[in-house]
Amino acid sequence: MMLGLLLARAGVQVTVLEKHGDFLRDFRGDTVHPSTLRLLDELGLGEAFARLEFPKLEEMRAQIGSTTVVMTDMRRIPGRHKYFAMVPQWDFLNLIASAAAERPSFTLRMRTEVTGLRTEGGRVTGVRYVDEHGTPGELAADLTVACDGRDSMVRGAAGLRQKLIEVPMDVWQIRVDAPPSSQLRSSRGDPLAGALNGRVFARFGGGQAAVTMDRGSYYQTAYLIGKGRDAELRAHGIQRLRDRLGALFGWDGEVTGRIGWDEVKLLEVTFGRLRRWYRDGLLCIGDAAHTMSPVGGVGVNLALQDAVAAARILAGPLRRGTVGVADLARVQRRRQLPMVLVQKAQEAEHGMIRAALDGTLDEKRLPVPMRLMRRVPALRTVAGTLGGFGVWPERAPAFARVSPGVRSR
Repeated sequence: MMLGLLLARAGVQVTVLEKHGDFLRDFRGDTVHPSTLRLLDELGLGEAFARLEFPKLEEMRAQIGSTTVVMTDMRRIPGRHKYFAMVPQWDFLNLIASAAAERPSFTLRMRTEVTGLRTEGGRVTGVRYVDEHGTPGELAADLTVACDGRDSMVRGAAGLRQKLIEVPMDVWQIRVDAPPSSQLRSSRGDPLAGALNGRVFARFGGGQAAVTMDRGSYYQTAYLIGKGRDAELRAHGIQRLRDRLGALFGWDGEVTGRIGWDEVKLLEVTFGRLRRWYRDGLLCIGDAAHTMSPVGGVGVNLALQDAVAAARILAGPLRRGTVGVADLARVQRRRQLPMVLVQKAQEAEHGMIRAALDGTLDEKRLPVPMRLMRRVPALRTVAGTLGGFGVWPERAPAFARVSPGVRSR
């Protein structure tokens, strides 16, 4: 959607195909990082975004046993936006779609599912699809961009295969309805609602690992399980999960009793990257090019950075009708290093997760990064800056910028 908006502002005729009838999906990437907030300002969408209701996350804490470590502090990072905005992805997408719809060169087709690729002489020349009535059709294009995520059908149809990297976990995404704050207490007896205000809180202990964050009426909790163990662990029954979450977060039976299997969604974690993101007439970006781990919530924001780089590099060739493989290679070269560095950092974090799930992570043997964070508080701001902006953050291209207070039309 972001790529479509940017290209439309460059005067490129662009069509976005979305197989669903709306954007209402739970537990997708909802963390909007400072890099994206700055981008929205540059696009003239910052004020509209600010009118959305959302919690602001300023700090990430991890507790191992009885030891708590502040891992990330956003309050002193550079720029206006010193927080992560927790915005439902459907609100974000609706905002971008509304802005893009102001451009006559932009078309959004809902309930239109891509089923295959058109090709001619080895070059991708567009897509095949089924529309909302079940009628098949074809759409010709000078360039097809696969933005269809970790299980990308387009990537597979193009014969591109990711190099997968081993991961130690899958994730149960759990919605925990929040009772009155006076009833929600941490294991230390303090109101957990107050402890979580503006924070992400991770807890490790007893062979368990989980992260929770305040979403207002509920707590979005990621409970990590061993890779491929979903069916085995569900067979133990919901009460076992309730008890284990209660032990981790100090939640009493009134809190955990609200949890049923309907509130527990499985994310099968995959992690990898394409050696080459493109072939003639086709480019993959975001998770279609490099499937990210959910660790750090960076996937959506990294994908948005890909979109900005792609728009800046490809707008000219697309307007001229000259886009070729060399242009697509430029996009990958621009985004390769930031992507690889983030994945390397995630691999290091996977090591800690593996130790937590194995029961070998404890407060007496804190990982070196945690020990450094405790001793050098300034490193928390460094971590916040890197987490919030990444490496080599992209800025909105000049053709897409809108002055403050000016409508984008």
